[in-house]
Amino acid sequence: MFPTPIEKTSRSWQMTYQALLPAALVLWLLPLLAVALFSIKPDGDFANANYWGMPSSFEGGNNYGKVFFESDMPRYLLNSVFITVPTVIGAVALSCMTGFALGIYRFRANLWIFFAFVAGNFVPFQILMVPVRDLTLDLGLYNTKTGLVLFHVAFQTGFCTLFMRNFIRALPFELIEAARVEGIAEWRIFWFVVLPLMKPAIAALSVLIFTFIWNDYFWAVVLTQGVESQPVTAGITSFNAQYRAAYHLMSAGSIVAALPPVAMFFLMQKHFIAGLTLGAVK
Repeated sequence: MFPTPIEKTSRSWQMTYQALLPAALVLWLLPLLAVALFSIKPDGDFANANYWGMPSSFEGGNNYGKVFFESDMPRYLLNSVFITVPTVIGAVALSCMTGFALGIYRFRANLWIFFAFVAGNFVPFQILMVPVRDLTLDLGLYNTKTGLVLFHVAFQTGFCTLFMRNFIRALPFELIEAARVEGIAEWRIFWFVVLPLMKPAIAALSVLIFTFIWNDYFWAVVLTQGVESQPVTAGITSFNAQYRAAYHLMSAGSIVAALPPVAMFFLMQKHFIAGLTLGAVK
């Protein structure tokens, strides 16, 4: 049912695996390496088809300086922060409460409500483009950071609820019963008993949602336009002019845009792994 651990395979297969793993890693990282390389090249290298060769001159400082000081990239980064952080807080907070309700209480419609949350994850988001855009126009939320935050919170809460509900179901129910015997109110049970136990799951889910929202491009283009509200993923395209594209600046901007989620993962790596593996071993 499960694949055989590499340690228990034959020596020849272990050597093959060790040889193929670095090659697969390099192949997987090849697009990122290409972007990083092109971010330090001058503009003329692209016109001269120098995609993979050494830069004709190293312009990394000049390219990144233009990204930070001669463009609206700092504003786009700030927009991403104002969109991503409230979305993470809102989606995680709602999912903690819905997960507690669906994981602890037993009522007739419990399973159907849970299925309703889960079903939203299977809807192709592309088919929602027109109705969601029309809804934001009707509510006056089009091209606003608030509209994008509200949409992301609504769309991510289903996955977050699935994650939190299953996590809470794995907690010892005896703790809840003991607190109820002591006469503790339900909201205090949630706040003082269940929520502290959910910290690893909250950390893991926060990293996931932060990455999802920060890297979103589709809804950033559909629901926003212009420097006032667009996040950095959509703002990178501002380096495109009418007749030409500044690919060296787009590459530098892409590297800058990728740094916050990478930093977020490494800062929360310990809690992220603990949240994903908690309960895997009894």
